[in-house]
Amino acid sequence: MSANIVIPYYSSYGTTHKLAEAVAKGAEEIPGATVRRRRIPESPSAEEAMSGQDAYDAAQAEMEDIPRVDHDDLHWADGIIWGTPTRFGNMAAQVKQFIDTLGGMWFEGELEGKATGMFVSTGSIHGGQETTILSSLAPLIHLGMVFVGVRYSTNPQIMTTEGVGGSPYGPATMPREESDVEAPTPDERKTARALGERVARVASRLRDPKEERETTPAA
Repeated sequence: MSANIVIPYYSSYGTTHKLAEAVAKGAEEIPGATVRRRRIPESPSAEEAMSGQDAYDAAQAEMEDIPRVDHDDLHWADGIIWGTPTRFGNMAAQVKQFIDTLGGMWFEGELEGKATGMFVSTGSIHGGQETTILSSLAPLIHLGMVFVGVRYSTNPQIMTTEGVGGSPYGPATMPREESDVEAPTPDERKTARALGERVARVASRLRDPKEERETTPAA
């Protein structure tokens, strides 16, 4: 079992970035999985509007060493796990802008059959955690990808009635600035790791055996 997993994400204040770390840890638990975290670039207008805010500047500095995503990362990957903060119930414009550059890959069918999933962060428990993932399915399905969520049977934390992010559609979290609880919470990280692990497993099973033989040197 082997799979290449790329985790492209955009994060303004670092919350989505922290969730991406947990997703990556889950994928890395699968033997033979190789994982890349990749940053979706900031837009010039958003950078101009938010620069100077201490939390924003600190988060951007923390992510500075994360390479920017490019099309080669998607070619390389067997599974792609997208991360985004919500923007009025939808993915952030920065993520959509990058997806909008994939027309050539769509035309050639280069992402068809690859496993995919999504994780999100919102400003509150009702800030669009589920709608952001559901509304993001449209472009992913157009690209021919195979969507993977989180299972109830092995992740009972998503059955909670407490203020904890995450659903069968994917992991989620929210900032808790007025609380001693750090985001993501342990249960939110558990859901994130579960998605990373599951996408890596599914991606390894969807991987074309013929392609693997062609790219593996003869013994």
